[in-house]
Amino acid sequence: RTIARLLVYSASRLSRVSLQHSSTTGFACCEHRRGVPQNIGEAARYYRLAAEQGLADAQFNYGVFCDRGRGLPQNFGEAARYFRLAAEQGNVASQLNLGLLLLEETDAGSMLPAAPGEAARFLAQAAQ
Repeated sequence: RTIARLLVYSASRLSRVSLQHSSTTGFACCEHRRGVPQNIGEAARYYRLAAEQGLADAQFNYGVFCDRGRGLPQNFGEAARYFRLAAEQGNVASQLNLGLLLLEETDAGSMLPAAPGEAARFLAQAAQ
């Protein structure tokens, strides 16, 4: 636990290489690897720390956690925000997920207004 906290401290204050450690720690917490017990809430926290620093893979992973409500309350608006950040960096999975999220109707439970034009743009980017 102490090592994990040190990784978070490093990730929030040091170079992009340290951000990879935070993202890796998030993965380890999620998947029960590298001797770290599975803790989905902690995984979400680590992914968010790396996502806030601009790491596209972490932005995608945190978006998935928000979209599915893994380790935190489900929040489609937050999912779309992080998918968009990663999609703008060329993350194909985020482009696809954001496109699909923007296709859903508000009354279907997404709480986001449907934006078919914008959805088509991200889906086209993902297809390339």
